[in-house]
Amino acid sequence: MDKPILLIIAAWFIPGAGYFLQGKVVRAVVIGAVIWALFVLALVNGGAYYPGFSYQDGQLLYLLNFVSRIGNGLGGIVSYFIASQPDKHVAALATFEYGGRFLEAAGLLNYLAILDSVDIKLRRKA
Repeated sequence: MDKPILLIIAAWFIPGAGYFLQGKVVRAVVIGAVIWALFVLALVNGGAYYPGFSYQDGQLLYLLNFVSRIGNGLGGIVSYFIASQPDKHVAALATFEYGGRFLEAAGLLNYLAILDSVDIKLRRKA
């Protein structure tokens, strides 16, 4: 299989799955645990409710926020469902903005993990 599209989809949907499918179990557990830990910390800190940027603030900032959040795969989808029912007191959290940035960082880190697992699949690295 020269075109690793299934690997890309699996690695995007579940962080660490790209490594796991290639037999790199330790790497899969470490990367998956770090990304999921960032994601859970983001949710605990109110990151799913943080509005980030709206389209009116600037298209590039909005796109960066959207693309990085959806980079979490399953977690990104879950965060959008959680954000649809906002808690009234979440904006009072001192960590409100940190949660939003953790959510974005987790998605961007997952993109790097996807690229790395594809490089391993295509034998560009070990």
